[in-house]
Order: sequence, then C-alpha cells, then structure tokens
Amino acid sequence: MAITGALTRGRARNAKPTKPKRRRSLRRTARRARREWSAYVFLAPGLIVFSVFTVAALVFAFYLTFHEWDAIQPYKPYVGLQNYRDMVHDKDYRQSILNTVYYTGGSVPLGMLVGLALALLLNLPIKFRGLFRTLYYLPVVTPLVAASILWKWLYNGDFGLFNYYLLRVHLIDQPLLWLSSENLAMPAVILMTVWMSTGFSMVVYLAGLQAIPDELYEAAKIDGAGPLKRLIHITIPMLRPTTLFLLVMGIIGSFQVFTQIFIMTNGGPVDKTTTMVFFIYQAAFKFYQFGYASTLAFGLFALLFVVTLVQLRLYRRADL
Repeated sequence: MAITGALTRGRARNAKPTKPKRRRSLRRTARRARREWSAYVFLAPGLIVFSVFTVAALVFAFYLTFHEWDAIQPYKPYVGLQNYRDMVHDKDYRQSILNTVYYTGGSVPLGMLVGLALALLLNLPIKFRGLFRTLYYLPVVTPLVAASILWKWLYNGDFGLFNYYLLRVHLIDQPLLWLSSENLAMPAVILMTVWMSTGFSMVVYLAGLQAIPDELYEAAKIDGAGPLKRLIHITIPMLRPTTLFLLVMGIIGSFQVFTQIFIMTNGGPVDKTTTMVFFIYQAAFKFYQFGYASTLAFGLFALLFVVTLVQLRLYRRADL
C-alpha cells in the first residue's frame, strides 16, 4: 500500500496541467497561421465572393420572406409568416409542384434507363467505341439555350421535322401542336431533357461498370449463369451506389428545371408546364413580389431536402 501511494503521488507530481498544453497548442497554431499568411491571401478572393454572393444573399433572401417586398413600391412592410401561409394555400403553387413531379417522374427514370442501356452496350469490345461514347455525350456539353431553341424548331407545328417525318410515314393525319397541346407539351419537354441527360448517365454508369471485378462474372459463367442472370444478380446490385447518385442528382436537377420551360413553352399551355422554379421566376420578375418569391425558393429548398433525405434513408435501410 505504501509503495502504491508513493507511485500515485509521484505520478501526480509529474503530471502536467492541461491548460498550459492547450495554451501552447493555440500559440503554436497562431504562429503557424502567421507564418502561412500567403495561403490566406490566395484564399481571400474566393472567400469574399462566396461570402458576398452566397452567404449574404442567402441571409438577405431569408430576411425578405418576412416582408411584403415589392420592387416598385417604396414601402415594404413586415408581414411575419404571412408569406409562408400564402405559399401553403396557393393553388397555383401546388399545381406547379405537381407539374414538377410529373416532369421528374418522366425525365429522371427514363434518362437513367437509356443511359444504363447505352453504358452496357458501349462497355463491350466493339469498334469505334470511343467515337460512340463521344457522340452520345455531346448533348450534355451542348448549351441548354441552344438545345432548347433547336428542339422548339423540331417541334414546330408548321415546319418542324417531327411532324414532317410522321406525316411522311403516315403515322399522323395532321400536324401535331407539340408545345401548344395540354397533353403533349410536358412529354415533349421530357423527351428533350432525356436527350440531354442520357450522356451523363451513360458516362457515370460506364465508370460503375468498369469498377465491377471481372472475377464475379467469371465465377458466374462457371456456375452456368447466362447474360441476363449476370445482369440481374451481379451488374445491377453492384451499380446501386451509382444509381443512387444519379437518382439524387437527377431529382435535384429536375426540380430546378427552368431554361427548357422558359424557351419552349413559357409555362403554357394553361400552366401545364409551369414548374416550381418557373413559378418563382414569375412571382419575382413578372409580379415583382420578391418577398413571396424568396419564400417559394425556401419552400423548394425544404422540399428538396426532405426528398433527398428520404432517398438516403431508403438506401441505407436496403443495405442493412
């Protein structure tokens, strides 16, 4: 007992206080920061731009949600949560949500499915494989405005190429008003989006396919598994992280669709293609209700946050 007590007292005397250690580490960190001041000089422009145009703009937009902020009227009263209540009871906004869900449900799965099919074909040892990959990826790097104008010309009811060839092969009896029909306008925009997004899905799926070990396919061949069984039991399960990434990014991008709608349909006909972002644009730059438009933007953010969170939760449960 005496020996144990002596050892304990010796350790207590030799133990160093934690506060001086922390102070020394803080001084060392501050000294290192002063020594590496040039790094902060190079980081400063990006931090300033991010702070002014992102952080400050976000804070100011949140401030606008509590005001009736009309760009024309000088008086901008504080209205509290009135903008949020108006957003919840706005029938036109709910219709824009339904239109956005319709657009998302059509464009995202179809673009991923076509991208997967192209990736499976272009992952085979065929001639001119690199050329085909480049050609299928070109729509992705095409400016969205130019592509929208091109497809608007293709859909033209008087001289568009779609109507011309459909009439030539006698699939239709009269020209279709693609972008003026309540039933055809949104599918027409979805088809154009699938054309543009397929190349990105193809490239990402190609990267996922090339990361699958060849030993799995060789073992499956030895066990007598055919191409279809290898696709179902090996390829698709191994591509689940890739599919989740494309699904999350596709939904986020589709909920923010604006350019195609603005150029091709302008939200019509009869608001059948008015999506959430286009509705926010109208509230801000057509009716000059910047407070209400900021509220709608935060509503879009909340909806995207919830949708993404649900997707991640479902994916984690499937892994368990």
